[in-house]
Amino acid sequence: MNKGCLLRSATLLYITDLIDICMENILDTKKENQTSITEFILLGFGNLQELQPLLFCFFLIIYLMTIIGNILIFLLVMADQLLHTPMYFFLANLSFLDTCYSSTLLPKMLANFLSTEKTITVNGCLAQYHFFCLSGATEAYLLAVMSYDRYSAICRPLFYPSIMNKNFCFQLIAGTWISSMIFNAVLVALMAQLSFCGPNVIDHYFCDLHPLTKMSCSDTTLFEFFAFCMTIIFTIPPFLLTLTSYICIIVSIIKINSTIGRQKAFSTCSSHLLVVCLFYGTSVIVYTLPDISSLKHLNKIISVFYTVVTPLLNPLIYSLRNKDIHKALGRLLNKVLIFGINHPKL
Repeated sequence: MNKGCLLRSATLLYITDLIDICMENILDTKKENQTSITEFILLGFGNLQELQPLLFCFFLIIYLMTIIGNILIFLLVMADQLLHTPMYFFLANLSFLDTCYSSTLLPKMLANFLSTEKTITVNGCLAQYHFFCLSGATEAYLLAVMSYDRYSAICRPLFYPSIMNKNFCFQLIAGTWISSMIFNAVLVALMAQLSFCGPNVIDHYFCDLHPLTKMSCSDTTLFEFFAFCMTIIFTIPPFLLTLTSYICIIVSIIKINSTIGRQKAFSTCSSHLLVVCLFYGTSVIVYTLPDISSLKHLNKIISVFYTVVTPLLNPLIYSLRNKDIHKALGRLLNKVLIFGINHPKL
């Protein structure tokens, strides 16, 4: 009898303790839900309130020019058989990538110029950061691939057709995109595990790494370690490959006896070299600046160059200095005019 009473007492005590634990968990969950935030505020260029309409018009023009220029180059390369070469195949990929790059950041930036709330949801912020990192990582390796293509064309011209064959070019592009997607998916999955408890104000015009980690109330050690490893993987190897390629290219150009030959060889890679300098130069400046309040405005201004200006300059640099693009555009316009003459009712 005593054993039965003891057993019932122990069971009742266990159930009571279990109920207490469950209630504590429920209360903790409610408290966490009350303190966790569901959206961020992107300040952008909020310190220039009187210039918001002018900035909206300025960045809208840049965005439209970027989209039109990059899509035009992409369509020209796809439509013109004479541009179906490795160099223009990579250029078409760069144009497509720059279109995605700009469309990740600029639409929200333009909307915030006209909005008083300037908010973005946590999921929207994570999605923006994912596509921003994906575009940046892919572009770093794509620029390295393009530099290797120029190295093969200038330093090993006899072997160029066999080296840069269609299968190898496709493998390079596929490897670039797939590796970037996998690493960025893991990065964002780790970031999605973080909880944000406030403050929810981001003093920037897009969701970047440093503001997000600062606002997290979770342990960010694993996330920051993976982000650091990913930064190393997607910056140092492609930069070294690009640098090595251009050192070899410059040495080969110097060895050319004729002035015309040197000019012709340099003209084939000068546009790409300018794009590389813009991409790496502005990126390095932004991410090596100390993260202090006095430099935040300078950080935002320099960030505009590699997130907004570079995608705009890419099609301008390649189209203004490239005779093949000019001829392809002329052939496309002739086809459009002939089609319009033969089908006036359409």
